[in-house]
Amino acid sequence: MNIKRIITIMATLFGITFFSSKSNAQNISQEKLSEKANVYKYKVLNIDKKEVSLSDYKGKVLLIVNVASKCGFTPQYEGLEKIYRKYKPQAFEVLAFPCNDFKNQEPGTNEEIKNFCSVNYDVTFPLFDKISVKGENKAPLYKMLTDNPVTGKSEVRWNFEKFLIDKNGNVVKRFRSPTKPDSTKITLAIEELLK
Repeated sequence: MNIKRIITIMATLFGITFFSSKSNAQNISQEKLSEKANVYKYKVLNIDKKEVSLSDYKGKVLLIVNVASKCGFTPQYEGLEKIYRKYKPQAFEVLAFPCNDFKNQEPGTNEEIKNFCSVNYDVTFPLFDKISVKGENKAPLYKMLTDNPVTGKSEVRWNFEKFLIDKNGNVVKRFRSPTKPDSTKITLAIEELLK
């Protein structure tokens, strides 16, 4: 075998090895990325103060939203309930976390919040314990939601900010408060993840 042939074979083998290593590195990066922006490792309290593991929602598309009863965006409860009823049969959940971080717009107790949502908006999607979504008392789930490689690093700006989670628990999109839950922007994103 001549020297040119040996060099060509070695270059080809090196190229395949290099490509394979690079491909593995990309897969590892994707796995690490998923770990950093995944909700399944978190446990939270529901509105009745019972612990819920978010891994219980495996296989479902989630819309996580911080809510309040006395906000200009409070009528979005109606849109949240609308999309919940529409997509729930296809493995979709809305997870609502009341918070009082913005101008005292959620001063009520869990019981008062639950009652308000039921009476005024006929809410049937899961409500959770009142938490902080910003500042030094920020709940661990929201620490991740507001600081991850997928949706970036920035505080929740107001009530009714939304985070879309895929069927594997990965954070995939973030929608600021003015984007209505039943807007085309959100419903198309939900439908894509439900496929």
